[in-house]
Amino acid sequence: MLTDPIADMLTRIRNAHMALHKEVSVPRSRMKEAIAAILKQEGYVEDVILQDRTIDVVLRYLQGRPAIAGLRRVSRPGRRAYVGSNSIPRVQNGLGICILSTSQGVLDGTAAQEKKVGGELLCEIW
Repeated sequence: MLTDPIADMLTRIRNAHMALHKEVSVPRSRMKEAIAAILKQEGYVEDVILQDRTIDVVLRYLQGRPAIAGLRRVSRPGRRAYVGSNSIPRVQNGLGICILSTSQGVLDGTAAQEKKVGGELLCEIW
């Protein structure tokens, strides 16, 4: 049994990028679907394919290098991290994104600031 499925998803993406795989498969959940959709929308992955029980994430490479330089899980089951709408962090001085779980759904940092909502800071990607 996994205690942190989002950290598992991020670790699978990180490991697949390091091994230069074309795609990675993760177990499906609504939260992971929303995170993968944000990654596709922001251009960090090529495509997200929803299977019956899995999500296939097609990884993106720029000139042979991974599009995702780094990612970090912020809020963990042992230590939750919540931020207000006015204290959403800038990742890598604006070069990355943060993903939040808000009352409006799972949003990236800029969308959460526009809607003026805060929430649980799930992860940072750059």
